[in-house]
Amino acid sequence: QNNQVIYRLTMQERPKLKIKLTTADMIFEFVGWILIVLVWGLAIKNYSYLPDTIPTHYNAVGQADGFGGKVNIFLVPLVATVLFIGLTIINKFPHVFNYPTSITKDNALKQYTNATRLVRYLKCILVFIFGLITYQTIRHADGQTYGLGSWFLPMILGLIFIPLIYFIFRSIKTK
Repeated sequence: QNNQVIYRLTMQERPKLKIKLTTADMIFEFVGWILIVLVWGLAIKNYSYLPDTIPTHYNAVGQADGFGGKVNIFLVPLVATVLFIGLTIINKFPHVFNYPTSITKDNALKQYTNATRLVRYLKCILVFIFGLITYQTIRHADGQTYGLGSWFLPMILGLIFIPLIYFIFRSIKTK
């Protein structure tokens, strides 16, 4: 039996490390910003062609169940941008994140790197999802479709939760 003592650090005692971005991290950041620009471009480009009333809400099976003025097309890119920038700021402070395992001085760098990469991935996925919502709203307003589609909810759940589970297991494995 190993009698080694592991000192668990409280959130206030956790090391404050600056995480060096890897190539993968830089790609996630770049792709995220490009997606933000594309979602805004999509909304701006199509605004003048939209009818006065467009879908503003969809139910769980992807059918439009709320409608409003066409200016609402900018709400989705706005929310995507606020979330993206907010998560970008929060990602600079991985020592305040919740982790499924204790943070020690020995594992902090690996845990922080794993957690910040997860946040970068989720930022990209969130903007991608909001981009799809914007695209499908435009298509619905144009009469090309009648909602997001029944595939939408399972797809976004998979895009979010499969990687989330992967990163959590990776965090647990990195003790």
